[in-house]
Amino acid sequence: MKLLTHNLLSSNVPGTKERGFPLLIQASEVRVRPVPFNGAFVARMVPRLHWGALLEAAQSLGEPPELPPEPTPGYESDETFLRRLHHLLLEVEVQEGALRCPHSGRSFPISRGVPNMLLSDEEP
Repeated sequence: MKLLTHNLLSSNVPGTKERGFPLLIQASEVRVRPVPFNGAFVARMVPRLHWGALLEAAQSLGEPPELPPEPTPGYESDETFLRRLHHLLLEVEVQEGALRCPHSGRSFPISRGVPNMLLSDEEP
């Protein structure tokens, strides 16, 4: 699971709509896989990101974000910023572990890089 995906996910446990984000990452295996740099794509993603959640996720994985607390004006033309963000969003991947809802505590497994967000029939 890439950190870009993590930034878009929230808990689907009933009653946690507003309080089920960001999911907490409990990683047992993390890989860094090079991906061709696309600065225009990364720049277009910035307004869609929950910045604080991204920085927390990076820190929880031991990836020093090397990013400012908030995107700075002109980030679209700052290649250093875009390359650092590209690395976090697209190259850092959680292969094994779990995502935990901060409100309900429900855990969602991550296996082979894919988070399983399905609820069982027994869950309300």
